[in-house]
Amino acid sequence: MASRLKEKYRREIVPALMERYGYKNIMEVPRLEKVVLNIGLGEAIQNPKALESAEADLAAISGQHPVITRAKKSISAFRLRAGMPIGLKVTLRGERMYDFLDKLMNAVLPRVREFQGVSPKAFDGRGNYTLGLKEQISFPEIDYDKIDKLRGLEISIATTAKTDEEGRHLLELLGMPFAKDGTE
Repeated sequence: MASRLKEKYRREIVPALMERYGYKNIMEVPRLEKVVLNIGLGEAIQNPKALESAEADLAAISGQHPVITRAKKSISAFRLRAGMPIGLKVTLRGERMYDFLDKLMNAVLPRVREFQGVSPKAFDGRGNYTLGLKEQISFPEIDYDKIDKLRGLEISIATTAKTDEEGRHLLELLGMPFAKDGTE
């Protein structure tokens, strides 16, 4: 069964984008490519247990086992050597990606404290969007009593859009709650 968001994309968003931007072929229409969730764990240098609890949190949030990211270079000021684990990431595609975005836009973002919408300025120039959450407890899968520490989470949404305007319009139609006045 296709997810609710994917059906909405096929039925409503593709025709709307084709009409607005004058695409001749359905394959020209911008679409979601992947969603990457990332947790940076600088504290893993001193506390290796932090990696385990963050891994459990990220697996619960994404429904997929995270990959450990390692330092590329040694930085003596941070007591960091090349190859040390410093973060976790998960790449979501297909059904899991649509299900995650549906949950993010309809359940998680409204639960964030003092939420006025996500910044419309966080595009990279090629239609990809990144947002950061200060704490992982906004997700319904995370049990507040079982977490050891509040951690930030970075969510990058990669699209096939050529420009930021096309990418923003695609995400708006999918239901991304952008802030009205350009502030977060």
